[in-house]
Amino acid sequence: MSAPAARPSAGDRFRRYALRNASLLLSYLVLTVMGLYYVGYAAGHGQLSVFSVTSVFNNTMPLLVAAIGQTMVVLTGGIDLSVGSIISLSNSLAAVHMQDSAGSVLAWSGLILLIGAATGAANGALVAVGRIQPILVTLASLSVWAGVALFVLPQPGGAIPPGFTALLAGNAWQIVPASAVVLGALIVFWIVFRRTGLAVALYAVGNDERSARANGVPVAAAKIAAYTLSGLFAALAGLYLSAVTTSGDATTGAVYTLTSIAAVVLGGVSLFGGRGSATGSMAGAFVLTLIVNILFFANINPLLQEFFQGLVLILAMAASVLVNVVLGRTG
Repeated sequence: MSAPAARPSAGDRFRRYALRNASLLLSYLVLTVMGLYYVGYAAGHGQLSVFSVTSVFNNTMPLLVAAIGQTMVVLTGGIDLSVGSIISLSNSLAAVHMQDSAGSVLAWSGLILLIGAATGAANGALVAVGRIQPILVTLASLSVWAGVALFVLPQPGGAIPPGFTALLAGNAWQIVPASAVVLGALIVFWIVFRRTGLAVALYAVGNDERSARANGVPVAAAKIAAYTLSGLFAALAGLYLSAVTTSGDATTGAVYTLTSIAAVVLGGVSLFGGRGSATGSMAGAFVLTLIVNILFFANINPLLQEFFQGLVLILAMAASVLVNVVLGRTG
């Protein structure tokens, strides 16, 4: 009778966990370092206040919400380039039609979220059923919805009800940023979602689509669901952007297409699919926002901000690869 296998030591378990989650842990580390630097600098210069903290959260939330949706798609091995145009469309619709009454806010918020989910579902159907490359489908969708957004709001303007702004971008109990409360809810959402059958299917499709199909995973349904969620979260990001800016602009969402992908990459989600976490993407969104604030504190020319953002992104990806190589050799 063979002897029972020895249980792995705590060191071995930690090494295996670190190897599986190296990129995610690195994103948390980068966020921690940058967050501490920001807080220390702001406190040292008398600029740390409830207002400044609320501003950081509010400026991050549209990107963070969009990055969660982008994560769903990337986990399947796809990509969604229509995120920015859906944000623009949502922002335009809210600025033009949302009135200062609870009924109007609820009705238009629900309709905008429904439109976002429908556009995402259309993308997913073309990818999963039509078998068209995600980059082609979502690039075409980007152009379509960007045009619709301009039709809805040809010139920047409109207005967002103050109550809606206070709800999403104000301060709870005059101390805690409302955005922080929403962030907590989103983290809970991901923790619960991660344990659902749909999440398992998304990871399975991203890891090996052929194997997932052979094992009974509804691949087409999982892809459609991923793009539907991406559209839904993009619409929610547009509503959040509306609350933060208090007005509409049919071009304002364009920047979120690439930054949502950057946040996903910084968060350790593999662009090949099947690996990563939305909490990492959330950390990546905060890193991108803090970069801008830190560059401002450092008096860096605003024209060079995109250069430094790209440099940080490259360094983060290189560090992630290096960590995986080192852990792999010592594992």
